[in-house]
Amino acid sequence: MAMSVGQEGGDDEVISSINTTPLVDVMLVLLIIFLITIPVVTHTVPVQLPKEAIQPLQTTPKSITIAINRDGDFFWEEKLIDAPTLLARLKTVSVMDPQPQVQIRGDQNTRYEFIGRVITACERAGIAKVSFITEPPARGG
Repeated sequence: MAMSVGQEGGDDEVISSINTTPLVDVMLVLLIIFLITIPVVTHTVPVQLPKEAIQPLQTTPKSITIAINRDGDFFWEEKLIDAPTLLARLKTVSVMDPQPQVQIRGDQNTRYEFIGRVITACERAGIAKVSFITEPPARGG
């Protein structure tokens, strides 16, 4: 019963290279499969399609911005106006076709009473679309 302790054989070396032949074989097979199947999938009947210019059916209406500061003053497109003038302008805008959307920008510290006056004026004038402009919250907070 003999035991070999030395490095005589040298068969225990680590091979540090990767054999890429199986990888290349698989890639070539996949390439051939894709080259065969692509013409089958994209085959269509040749037809002459009609050529048509697209005309918009309806133009998008311009939106109107009404701002309200903390004191309750109304601003129509950044111009100071009073409540009767606001109602008159909203009535003029409400008959437009297509009717524009009214966007309300209210100061954070504005009393709801002033915002409610603008909403009531929009309702009396017959405005169908009223939206509020807000700021998104700060990131991470």
